[in-house]
Amino acid sequence: MNGRERTLTFLQGSDVDRPPLHPIVMRWAAAYAGVRYSSFCQDYRAKCPAMLRCAEEFGFDWVTTLSDPYAEASAFGIEVEYPEQDLPVDRGGHLPSAEAAARLQPFDPMHHARTRNRIREIEEFRRVAGTYFIVGWVEGPIAEYGDLRGLTNASMDFFDDPDAVHEALDVITGCAIDFITRQVEAGADCIGIGDAFCSQIGPDLYRTFAFEREKRMVDHVHKLGAIAKLHICGNTNALIPDMIRTGADIVDVDHLVPSMEPYAGLLAPHQVFSGKCDPVGVIQNGTSQDIEACVRESWRQAGGRCIVSAGCEIPPGTSTSNLEAFAASSRSILHSSGAARGSAESGRG
Repeated sequence: MNGRERTLTFLQGSDVDRPPLHPIVMRWAAAYAGVRYSSFCQDYRAKCPAMLRCAEEFGFDWVTTLSDPYAEASAFGIEVEYPEQDLPVDRGGHLPSAEAAARLQPFDPMHHARTRNRIREIEEFRRVAGTYFIVGWVEGPIAEYGDLRGLTNASMDFFDDPDAVHEALDVITGCAIDFITRQVEAGADCIGIGDAFCSQIGPDLYRTFAFEREKRMVDHVHKLGAIAKLHICGNTNALIPDMIRTGADIVDVDHLVPSMEPYAGLLAPHQVFSGKCDPVGVIQNGTSQDIEACVRESWRQAGGRCIVSAGCEIPPGTSTSNLEAFAASSRSILHSSGAARGSAESGRG
């Protein structure tokens, strides 16, 4: 069973030999493959071989387009600097006011280098890595608004000028939907929606500004016949019920959430969690025993409906032996779909 088959079968609720392994490796993958991070972010011809090498050598079941949050932002006009061996840096170009945000204009993904590169990346993954679960990516509405206005200004806009925010978010969502379409047409099995800023704004603002737009994105992914993944890192304990209600097939859970157990019974038959090992305290700094215990505890909390992953990116300082231990921990779990469904159903009862 290859990674794509394993993931799709698991999402269908059927038996697999082990749970899928989907660690978020970005800086780690670039360093392991000896690729400059500036190239990893901007050039699919450097990125795809690096991701594929990690998948092949560590037994990952997916490959992803993840590298940084600035693909769409750069298309909207944010000025981004790309250090050779570090994360991209936002250098300016922010919208000066909420009123300016309300006049935001949509972009064509094929007319901008970063968004066009992502589409080419998926095409390349489909060509050379079709046995893996291929995950494209878009920024969620709140995360993208934060990129365009700056987080402090964005936070004030939610209260000071909500009408302007709604107008901007509608443009952002429309562009994301277009970008989703291009990525699925290019060959993505799944689209991740990254809306990290939502964990900082609380459930009321989340429901006011984000929920319906994220759901619209998820519905569009499903309309195209693909899988939807929702990633909001941080402590989303108050948001998880709404994240599940978006209908996302894969709901990421970060280690800051105390437990997935209270929410496992809310999952529909097609939904699973992904997470939630601490990427620093456990995956980078823990022992192999710590890593296996965390993977097994996540599996238990989710009632057997959990893709093996850390809550967010695996840090670049993680040792090869610890990543090998993480991969081995996923192989130590034998999946029983009947047991998993029974646990989830008892939780709903």
